[in-house]
This record gives sequence, structure tokens and C-alpha cells, in this order.
Amino acid sequence: MPTPSQQSKPAPPLGQLSTPRAAALAGVLFAILLITTMVLIRIQMPDHVEDSAQWLQSRRGALTTATVLMPFAGISFLWFIGVVRDGFGRHEDRFFLTVFLCSGLLFVAMMFVATAGIAGLVTSNNSVTDPAARTEVISFARMMVISASQTYALRMAAVFMISLATIWLKTRLMPRWLVALSYLAALVLLIGSEMSRWLTLVFPVWVLVVSCLLLARAGLIGERRDEGDRSRRLS
Repeated sequence: MPTPSQQSKPAPPLGQLSTPRAAALAGVLFAILLITTMVLIRIQMPDHVEDSAQWLQSRRGALTTATVLMPFAGISFLWFIGVVRDGFGRHEDRFFLTVFLCSGLLFVAMMFVATAGIAGLVTSNNSVTDPAARTEVISFARMMVISASQTYALRMAAVFMISLATIWLKTRLMPRWLVALSYLAALVLLIGSEMSRWLTLVFPVWVLVVSCLLLARAGLIGERRDEGDRSRRLS
């Protein structure tokens, strides 16, 4: 039987995760992994189907590495979404929060689809022996990868940036120059996502900038979140 002094002894405090710093580290990891994956896949992809067969054969190891890295990039991005949302505290707006979450999840899904297309393309390069059939398979897979990664994924990334920038604008959790930069980058992705393959790097670079700023402002964001949580409990 525990003594009264043992019963009244307070439990040891639980450790707390530094959410803003964790968000920044997850964002940095996501940016590095996604940039690496997109350089290995989309940036180096030939413009013509005839060159793709040789590209698949010569770059098989690099493409396989990209397909292995993409799931970890997606996991990092999901962590980034969760901890960034936690930083909003009582400032959450249900409408923009819903758009923020859904667009982020759709972006990850589209990037997974594009990477799965590359994985299937690498596998089929050796299994499909008929030259005509191989050309058709390569042509279909290329267009699927381009459409998933540029037409759909980048536009979902633009919506993600717009919704997050709007939340920042209303809550003043981040500086106005970052809000303006987010709106500008999102507009570029919405309008010109199919104009250049290099635009696929705009989103991970933006996440990298946001992550570095979160690292620099981790204490300030944490204080504002804690103040909001205390106000909500008191009310």
C-alpha cells in the first residue's frame, strides 16, 4: 500500500516537443528530399519518347533511388502540415484550414502517383520486349508523370500556399513579405505550371524558406501559440 506522502507526490512533468522547430526541421527534410527526387526524375526526363528508353536504362539506379526517397518526402511533408497547423493555436479558421489540409494531402497524393508511374516505367523497360509496345508504354507513362507532377500537384501546391498565406495574413504569425512572396509564387504555379519543368522546384524552395524562417522565429511563434491557448482556456 502506498503511503499518503507517496499518494500526494506529483507526477513528473511530461516532456514537450518544440512544435515550431520540429515543423521547420520536417520542412527542411521535405524540401531536400523533394528537390532531389524531382531533379532525378522530372528535370532530367527527355522531351522525346525515343530518348526515354535510353534514359531509363542509363539512369535506372538514380530513378530507383528517387522512388525510394519520395515516400519519406511525403512523410516529412505530412509532419510539416501537422505541426504548422498546431502553431495556429486559437487562430484557426475552419474554411482556410480545410483548404490548407486538403490541398496539402492532394499534393502528396499526386506526387506519389507521379513517382509510382516512374517506378512502373523502370520495371516495364525490361519486361516489355516488343519495341512498338515499349514505345506506347513509355509515352503513356511520361504523360502521366508530367500531368500528375505539374498539371495537378503543382496547382494543389499553389492552393496550399494561398490558404496558408491567408491564415498568416489574418493572424500575423508570419511577416508580410513572406505572405506576399507566397501569393506571388502561388500565382506563378497556378498560371505557368506547365510552361517549364523547373517550376516544379518552386514549391520545395518555398517550403525551405518557410522552414528557415520558422527556425529563426520558433520562440516567438511558440509564445503566441501558448498565449492563444491560455486565452482559450480562460474563456
